[in-house]
Amino acid sequence: MMGTVDTSDSEKGFVMNQPTTPSMEMLDAEANKELDAGAKFVLKSKGSWLHCGYHLTTSIVGPAILTLPYSFTLLGWVGGVLWLTLAALTTFYSYNLLSVVLEHHAQLGHRQLRFRDMARDILGPGWAKYYVGPLQFLLCFGTVIGGPLVGGKSLKFIYQLYNPDGPMKLYQFIIICGVVTLILAQLPSFHSLRYLNLLSLILSVTYAACVTVGSIYIGHSKHAIPRHYSVKGSNADQLFGVFNGISIIATAYACGIIPEIQATVAPPVKGKMLKGLCVCYSVIGATFFSVAISGYWAFGNEAGQTILGNFFDQENNPLLPKWFFLMTNILILVQVMPMTAVYLQPTNEIFEATFGDPKFGQFSVRNVVPRVVLRSVSVAAATLLAAMLPFFADIMALFGAFGFIPLDFILPMVFFNLTFKPSKKSIMFWGNTLIAVASSILVVIGGIASIRAIVLDANTYHLFADR
Repeated sequence: MMGTVDTSDSEKGFVMNQPTTPSMEMLDAEANKELDAGAKFVLKSKGSWLHCGYHLTTSIVGPAILTLPYSFTLLGWVGGVLWLTLAALTTFYSYNLLSVVLEHHAQLGHRQLRFRDMARDILGPGWAKYYVGPLQFLLCFGTVIGGPLVGGKSLKFIYQLYNPDGPMKLYQFIIICGVVTLILAQLPSFHSLRYLNLLSLILSVTYAACVTVGSIYIGHSKHAIPRHYSVKGSNADQLFGVFNGISIIATAYACGIIPEIQATVAPPVKGKMLKGLCVCYSVIGATFFSVAISGYWAFGNEAGQTILGNFFDQENNPLLPKWFFLMTNILILVQVMPMTAVYLQPTNEIFEATFGDPKFGQFSVRNVVPRVVLRSVSVAAATLLAAMLPFFADIMALFGAFGFIPLDFILPMVFFNLTFKPSKKSIMFWGNTLIAVASSILVVIGGIASIRAIVLDANTYHLFADR
């Protein structure tokens, strides 16, 4: 059964006056007494709302945007634009609800720093230990596997631009990216990534602009293909395709670490996450829509699973100058490294909380040795899996359906309704309930569609494949 929360104050806190807020000195002193090594060292609360915006943008805006034109081939113009817009509004609302719940508990003198902290206090310890905690860990570790994989493919592409018959294989490039990830993994805290994540923000906007310009250029060039915007396939293919397209877009907006990002903000936290979300969604508006719409406009229902594949003709000749591909892939390669480092933070925090000792200093031998060893082993394992499973992106689509959608679309609604208990006659209560129910249905159908795609492609999967 779900746990309950004491709502005697929280009901009044939402519709009437907030309870008396303890002084910041009292909160800081109390928090420092209770923090474990993971919260104390990895989730340092020193950042500004602007830093929060950098972290949010890096966690959401990444190479997944290159799949958005393909999602439009499954949904069509109307369905694609409609769901891309609706998913943006829903996730912005959902992430803001999570922030409001976190701010409320912080004002009551109990700041929650992790997703599993929220689940423990609102749903009960069983939900935190057996569902939310493991689910978030698997999603974050899966993203860490995907980082060296995406980076390795970009690095291999750059290599083949200038040495098309070179002997190096994909797994070797994945290992190179894994070594870079291992170095970034040693950065001590989430807050340490703030300037790397600013760089990531700039790079993501830049390569999205490159892809948009490239699509428009090809669409107007003599190499432009005849464009058709009808959804291809049988009725069954179209139906599964709709849910697969919805899952692709939902996963592109996914974050899964909102509480951990808000934990990096220095107190008082009120209002800072909303400003950070505004920074993030300004970037999303500039990147998601431009890449999706320009790519689908230029290539219609022939848009590939990654839009860069359409920048070559049927004989695999590039339709744009070589320097364009070099620049775009370098931007993607560099940007995916900070993104991977961001998703390392929840796993780093778990290792630190389990094996670190908050009674010793962050950089004491007692804490540095297990930190370096465990983080290195974690990244090495992720790199090995990335090299073994270059088709891991298909598996991540399944993870997205069963993982990101519950964390980002369902649980925020549940947390808010259980914390503030809005009237069952209110629009907010039923709006939250509708989003949670519809998302639950999407989890099941999207999961089935993802499994179907894996089964159909299974004969192409090979360990350590060079593709």
